Amino acid sequence: MSLRCEPWSRADKRTDKENLLSPEIRAEIDAWVAKYPAEWKQSAVMAALRIVQEHNGGWISRELMDQVADYLDMPPIAVYEVATFYSMYETEPVGRHKICVCTNVSCMIRGSDRIVEHLEKRLGIKMGETTEDGRFTLKEVECLGACGGAPMFQIGKQYYENLTPELVDSILENLEADDGQ
Repeated sequence: MSLRCEPWSRADKRTDKENLLSPEIRAEIDAWVAKYPAEWKQSAVMAALRIVQEHNGGWISRELMDQVADYLDMPPIAVYEVATFYSMYETEPVGRHKICVCTNVSCMIRGSDRIVEHLEKRLGIKMGETTEDGRFTLKEVECLGACGGAPMFQIGKQYYENLTPELVDSILENLEADDGQ
């Protein structure tokens, strides 16, 4: 996907905000916009991207980023910069369960390499890949701020700490069972 710089006044800029995004998404974004002075509504861009990503199966397309830009009256490149800088945003489709494995210093010292190796073997994929059935994506991330519970990973909004291969298996089995219901 090309995220080239575009001029602010572009031909396809949408001004009919009622037709940008769904009413539900707009309402959620508006709740965040209301937290900032009117002239600083762009400050809600991170929340807007998170909301759009959650409603789009865990990733944000360029079209959706353009809609966020138009909705917040921002240059699209400013939205692309945020979406591609932070590891919490995905610009390509991901699995139903995105496993964000911390491999930073504390986790590395406490055995994250062993956890990564176990996950890759168990799921049959490497970091950055998604299982064929679309259930799991493995992603390497920097510090998630849970160094006291290293090694750890995050799936959705849930942190799992003090991981062992056995605990990882238990977590994956629970997710697989939940998927089957």
